[in-house]
Order: sequence, then C-alpha cells, then structure tokens
Amino acid sequence: MPSTRISESTHQCLRKLAEESGESMQALLARAVELYRRQRFLEENNRAFEALRADALAWKAEQAERELWHVTMADGLDKE
Repeated sequence: MPSTRISESTHQCLRKLAEESGESMQALLARAVELYRRQRFLEENNRAFEALRADALAWKAEQAERELWHVTMADGLDKE
C-alpha cells in the first residue's frame, strides 16, 4: 500500500474529521482528493471558456454552433 507523508497538523485534522464523521481517514482523503480534482477540472474549463469569450471570432462561431444544436430541442420528444 502506498504511503504519503503529511504534516502533524494535517494528520490531527484528518483524525478529528474521521472521528466526527465516522469515516476512515483513507475514505476522507479519497473524497478530498476527488473534490480537489473536480475543482481543478472546473477551474480549467472556466479559464478555457473565458479565453473563448475573449476571442470575438471564436465566440461568434461558438454561438452559431449553439444555435444549430438549439434546433434539436424542438425534435418533438416532449410531446408524449
């Protein structure tokens, strides 16, 4: 099993959280890493979206493509 060094204060915090939640420290670490991974993913996507909006030509192309996809919303599936 791999191991990673953490500071004493982080270990104490992790232990307290585990005691309070009833979850293992390993489960809490796994959840924390997954939340951080998701946060970074969203931040990276936000930066890419901001860059797209800053490029007027690319943004116009994006809007045109969205309009094409918008037509699929009226495909009649909502009429049952």
